[in-house]
Amino acid sequence: MGDLRHTSPERAVDAASRRRVDREILALAVPALGALVAEPLFVLVDSAVVGHLGTPQLAGLSLASNVLLTVVGLCIFLAYTTTAQVARLMGAGKEREALRSGVDGLWLAVGLGAVLAVAVATTAPLAVDALGARGDVGQHAVTYLRWSAPGLPGMLLVLAATGVLRGLKDTRTPLVVATAGAIVNAVLNVVLVYGAGLGIAGSGLGTAVTQLGMGAVLTAVVARGARARRAGLRPHRAGILSGVAAGAPLLVRTLSLRLAILLTVVVATDLGDVSLAGHQVVSSLWGLAAFALDALAIAAQALVGHGLGAGDVGHVRGVLRRCLQWGVGAGAAIGLVLAAAGWWIAPLFSSDPEVRVAAALALAVCGLLMPMAGWVFVLDGVLIGAGDGRYLAWAGMITLAVYVPFALAVQTWAPDGGPGLAWLWAAFAGVFMAARAVTTGLRARGTAWLVTGA
Repeated sequence: MGDLRHTSPERAVDAASRRRVDREILALAVPALGALVAEPLFVLVDSAVVGHLGTPQLAGLSLASNVLLTVVGLCIFLAYTTTAQVARLMGAGKEREALRSGVDGLWLAVGLGAVLAVAVATTAPLAVDALGARGDVGQHAVTYLRWSAPGLPGMLLVLAATGVLRGLKDTRTPLVVATAGAIVNAVLNVVLVYGAGLGIAGSGLGTAVTQLGMGAVLTAVVARGARARRAGLRPHRAGILSGVAAGAPLLVRTLSLRLAILLTVVVATDLGDVSLAGHQVVSSLWGLAAFALDALAIAAQALVGHGLGAGDVGHVRGVLRRCLQWGVGAGAAIGLVLAAAGWWIAPLFSSDPEVRVAAALALAVCGLLMPMAGWVFVLDGVLIGAGDGRYLAWAGMITLAVYVPFALAVQTWAPDGGPGLAWLWAAFAGVFMAARAVTTGLRARGTAWLVTGA
């Protein structure tokens, strides 16, 4: 009878396997989270430094930084495709091919970055005018865009090189470089804005120099790994075209997300100043919560790519299960904090009682729905790691189509203020995320994405 109280060998093996997978997930997710949090410090530092120059300068920076973030955000496929490709090849034991693929990704990034740098610098006045900025605000926005545009190749190199290193299961190096970059950016901004007297131009230049430096450091790390495996550093036309082909569906997927976010802002604006101000508070906190869930998605990308490359479907399924458990659990914990503390968090952002109420109500809605967001983020990362970009592109457009009528219904019938903002976030965090949960969940239940080998 005493033996029955002991853990069976099968359960012991399962528990050991779960612990091993947990260690793999956390070893990748924790440093990835640090790197994700370090990046927004660039915008915060720029805002703090430029804010003391005056309100027009700060408003111009806000406009210009949103343009840059949109451009760079649409290029996130550079990180995702290199992670999936490198991880799969490494899992298959093809280290030289993995680094060669990574090098081609870097060449694609620097080429695309150069084109975008010229485009942003030359079209800055048109972009600013299209966004409605006039007078001093528009001039400062154009100045910042033109001085920061040369940093775009560095920004995209950071994305691609980070993707390569994630595929190699190295999320620590990007963390170190991102942290150092945030510090250097802060120093350069103060020196150039005030010491050199360049004003907002100095802020743009400091950011550009920092991003170019970060891109150079991460590129050197990847190049060293490539030389060690005799992968070569020359670009390969076939490899670059393969990266473009793999990245195009992920660009569509990212575009669908951006359009959904933009539509949400449009509706919040139409609901009135109180709703728009409250929306800024909620969306900022939602974005912060997304960093933690994104870190798990990044871990899933790398581990799934390695597992499929090695042909170990059982391990991939195990990673999927544990990442989902971590994602839903993290979402529940974060959601509980947002829902319970919303009434205390909102006053930190606004002294307007109506804005506080609106933000707190919407945060309560977000908190209740955050576990589903954790599910979605993880599944998104799993399918990206599996190279299932084409499905994600179609799914993204379908979920956007599902969301649009609900968002428009809120715009038409929801009341102004807090209740309207709560309904808007119920549509975004509820309907839109539910549609993503269904489309990614159905895919993950099947086997079409479980394509093994390199």
